[in-house]
Amino acid sequence: MLNRWVYILIQRFGLVLHAKIESELWGIAMGKIRIAIVGVGNCASSLVQGIHYYAGRDENDAVGLMHWDLGGYNPSDIEVAAAFDIDKRKVGRDVAEAIFAEPNNTTVFQKDIPPTGVKVAMGRILDGFSEHLKGYEERYTFVASDAEELGENEVASMLEDSGADVVLNYLPVGSEDATRFYAKCALKAKVALINCMPVFIASDPVWAKRFADANIPIIGDDIKAQLGATITHRMLTDLFRKRGVKLERTYQLNTGGNTDFLNMLNRSRLASKKESKTEAVQSVAQSRLDDENIHIGPSDYVPWQKDNKVCFIRMEGKLFGDVPMNLELRLSVEDSPNSAGVAIDAIRCAKLALDRGEGGILYPPSAYFMKHPPAQYTDDEAYRMTEAFIAGRWEKTSLRQEKK
Repeated sequence: MLNRWVYILIQRFGLVLHAKIESELWGIAMGKIRIAIVGVGNCASSLVQGIHYYAGRDENDAVGLMHWDLGGYNPSDIEVAAAFDIDKRKVGRDVAEAIFAEPNNTTVFQKDIPPTGVKVAMGRILDGFSEHLKGYEERYTFVASDAEELGENEVASMLEDSGADVVLNYLPVGSEDATRFYAKCALKAKVALINCMPVFIASDPVWAKRFADANIPIIGDDIKAQLGATITHRMLTDLFRKRGVKLERTYQLNTGGNTDFLNMLNRSRLASKKESKTEAVQSVAQSRLDDENIHIGPSDYVPWQKDNKVCFIRMEGKLFGDVPMNLELRLSVEDSPNSAGVAIDAIRCAKLALDRGEGGILYPPSAYFMKHPPAQYTDDEAYRMTEAFIAGRWEKTSLRQEKK
């Protein structure tokens, strides 16, 4: 087996190795990626469906993926090791059944999910449940289980015993205390964390240091969709900047009928979500817009839309000679599969870091996959950085920290 120094020399001379060859150089056995899911909602449903949808397919028959082979791992290499939820219709059921239980209402594109052998465990409620949800029919909202809630040590032990590599946080928006609870559990169990929600963990220097000190990988915060409102708005804003168009004001309005939109009717839970989505656009603008000239955030809950999200974007600016222009766009997407298309890559990036013994913030995947990463880059820059990370050619010394 070639040793570390031979590997470094190969990298130094610019040779790009396939990750499976790279793993042999390091003595790493490629295998399954075991994930623990916190919140078995629509996003988890789409992810689990996708893992089985792509099983048995090949690269030429795989529509909708950014990467078929990512660092030697294919989508079907991911498997569920543990799951946590607080809804009585999910707790105690096999994950294969729980992903289709109410109030989940996303598109079913893979009906046949074999039993996983993993039953959904009762998690901690904390602030994961908003009181206003009690005023809606059970088919639309969460129904808290009366099972005994697990403590931090119990969750950490379950993560360890399950052999989980990566924890995915899919808690509802506004679950500040609950997200920090599971972040502590991941640290205690020494499991990588992907924070898909707009509670700032990776982008909080205190929390980031805790993961760095423990040498545990973290990707966050607040997952972007594969092709959704935020990534589209960012690309258009960047296009305005590159083409010399002065952006003067803009809005992004979104409606949907899933539990995420219902949960966000409680405006007190929206502070971090609005900050995350707004900063994602502000960070690529030529100059920051005044608060009164930018409005980005969830707008309303429309039950019949179910998991379909409709986004309206308007951008007003000035062209050559101060001549005014405006752009309006309507985007309709199924929200949760859109998220799963990114999560499936984030999971594999986190596993690559574990294989390589890398911990702390994974800056390239965070910048490319998340709305509120610790360091913002344009999507072109983040894409190149992430490809370099996957190939093992990116180092933290090359990090360009940007002032928010």
